[in-house]
Amino acid sequence: MRYNEKELQALSRQPAELAAELGMRGPKKGSVVKRRLVKLVVNFLFYFRTDEAEPVGALLLERCRVAREEPSGFSISFIEDPERKYYFECCSEEQCQEWTEALRQASYEFMRRSLIFYRKEIQKMTGKDPLEQFGISEEARFQLSSLKA
Repeated sequence: MRYNEKELQALSRQPAELAAELGMRGPKKGSVVKRRLVKLVVNFLFYFRTDEAEPVGALLLERCRVAREEPSGFSISFIEDPERKYYFECCSEEQCQEWTEALRQASYEFMRRSLIFYRKEIQKMTGKDPLEQFGISEEARFQLSSLKA
């Protein structure tokens, strides 16, 4: 994936949906848990050294799997490389639950499925396609319909 480093840094400074200092261990063999400031901004998970303003790295939360890990942690792996896991340790099970739920809802795929679901529900209730009121062309409605999972 191509990205612009300056744009990513600017995005990392945006207000976060969720932010906390968590224990984090990267996917490399032998890596150890380090304290990191972790910020969820849109569908990116940025992680920072606790004493620095620039991110050490970022994970794009698309085509990924978020799983709970014992006792109060979670992991993120990617469909293309499921063995490459990032582990995070939370202070409590409640914090872990909050993070896993937020991360699952952060992806474009989740938002797309939600849009399709609510579009159908509104159409059932009103008998009208809610996208009509926004002047969306017939071709665009067809494309949205063909995206159904």
